Amino acid sequence: MSDLSAPRTCELSGVVPLATVRDAAAADTIADGLVSGGLPVLEVALRNDYGLAAIERIAARGDVAVGAGTVLTHEQLRRSLDAGASFVVAPGLDEEIVEAALAAGVPVLPGIMTPSDVQRGLRLGLRRLKLFPAGVAGGLALISALAPVFPGVGFMPSGGVNAENLAEYLAHPAVFAASGSWIASSERVAAGAEAVAAAARQAVTIQESAA
Repeated sequence: MSDLSAPRTCELSGVVPLATVRDAAAADTIADGLVSGGLPVLEVALRNDYGLAAIERIAARGDVAVGAGTVLTHEQLRRSLDAGASFVVAPGLDEEIVEAALAAGVPVLPGIMTPSDVQRGLRLGLRRLKLFPAGVAGGLALISALAPVFPGVGFMPSGGVNAENLAEYLAHPAVFAASGSWIASSERVAAGAEAVAAAARQAVTIQESAA
């Protein structure tokens, strides 16, 4: 169990694009677009067979901070770190995955939905947590309810976050980042790197306005 006197902090902040990357061409398009758009960070969801290869390919570029998302098992965690993931995101709070990531010195954001989840995260020494699925769980209303009960805890809403509600999420004092798939959606990737870049630029503008 982690020492509560030395809380672990994930360095992510602002907007964190999320994508399920289908192949090498999509990986290049997404990475090129994010760099051009001034948002060089990506959470690659391990929801298909190419996920780990996408992490490895993008990490090798050196110009995008790439992490592994939808990490469900210790094996996925190990392979993600071997592929070059610089941070880890999970849909739920699995103590084994959290402890293994922390032992490896890698920032980890497990998903939470309830006060009990937050308390489990605190016991592991975490002060930043992913709220998932934010839109279904209550979004800003839930964050506003949790924040005064758990002062000092930061939340990254994911699930239901988009360009229309991004500013409202980022303006909340308990929100340190927001994650969403609209920036690197399959439609934008199909349209090319400039389409991804345009969405990234818009997100950066919204982020700066909400700061």
